Amino acid sequence: MPKIKRDQNLGEIAAKHPEAAKVMLEYGLHCVGCFANQFDSVEVGAKLHGMSDEEVDEMLEEINRSVEQRTKNSEQRIKNRKQ
Repeated sequence: MPKIKRDQNLGEIAAKHPEAAKVMLEYGLHCVGCFANQFDSVEVGAKLHGMSDEEVDEMLEEINRSVEQRTKNSEQRIKNRKQ
């Protein structure tokens, strides 16, 4: 699964991965829920909210863990239905 990166659009990420939006909100990146999310990348939004490079990296790691876990859970549910 491709990883979410700094240069990706906030709105696209939030629409495709609601679990990523939850993590961003926990980090104070509230722009995922406003109109600006269609214009900003993760990095730009994070910098506008005063996040350091280390905080952005930490947030992205947590986002990617969250997305990966949701994907695994979905795959397991599909597998269980087929049995």
